[in-house]
Amino acid sequence: MKLLVTGANGQVGWELARSLMPLGDVIALDRSRCDLSRPAALAALVDELEPDVIINAAAYTAVDRAESDEAAATLINGVAPGELARVAKRRGALLVHYSTDYVFDGTKSAPYDEDDPVAPINAYGRSKLAGELAIGESGCDHLIFRTTWVFAARGGNFVRTMLRLGAERDSLHVVADQIGAPTWARNIADATALALARAQAERQQRSFSSGVFNLASRGETSWHGFAEAIFAGARAQLPGIGLKVAAVAPIPSSAYPTPAARPANSRLAAGKLQARFGIVMPRWDEALARCLDELAGR
Repeated sequence: MKLLVTGANGQVGWELARSLMPLGDVIALDRSRCDLSRPAALAALVDELEPDVIINAAAYTAVDRAESDEAAATLINGVAPGELARVAKRRGALLVHYSTDYVFDGTKSAPYDEDDPVAPINAYGRSKLAGELAIGESGCDHLIFRTTWVFAARGGNFVRTMLRLGAERDSLHVVADQIGAPTWARNIADATALALARAQAERQQRSFSSGVFNLASRGETSWHGFAEAIFAGARAQLPGIGLKVAAVAPIPSSAYPTPAARPANSRLAAGKLQARFGIVMPRWDEALARCLDELAGR
């Protein structure tokens, strides 16, 4: 089996190159070889490489910048996935795509199910929803995984930002009224590989059905709780990091205004993923500990 991965230098894309290796020949392309801001070129690339599976891990992820650059976000997150879906349909390939909790407005009091009404409250969420809709309309075989609060030992993410700021400042103020489940990129990649293996077996048996699945850690916390856990873990697991921060104060979202509004509730229910693929994601704090071990070189 030949697997094409886009966004090879991203947090999830980089992990996918490792997780997918047991399944076949992995072709992992970064933006220099596969630029989603040029959707018209994607079909020719896929025809050249002839993959059996396309895993689209590339995305426009600058949430605040998208507010003033929604056209670019929609091109990459909406139009390009639609082009990949159309060529996947023509070639009979399976498309795997990643979406986000930001397709919801965050007002639900419980974790979101896949079938809850979508109502994005920012440009990034609208662009990601456009991608979901384009893939669904194409009629290709597909799996869409909605994930949330992604972190990793590499790239730009909350864990690395907190470790940097914690080494520079004595105190920090972190939002405490947004709730979610921090999700490690490696867990996303490993779960994708498991689901993909099952999906390909289903396709061979002609029992496959496309769908949208929540893919997030178990448990929940706030950004403030996440920050405190990062610093506690770093002190235990990264003794040489030189943290200065002594206090992390909780603040409301209103005290930290950003161009893009964020959902207050980013929790995603994962029952559908477990029922279909038998996948149970780790707790967010367990995943954080493993990520910090990686940063420590263990």
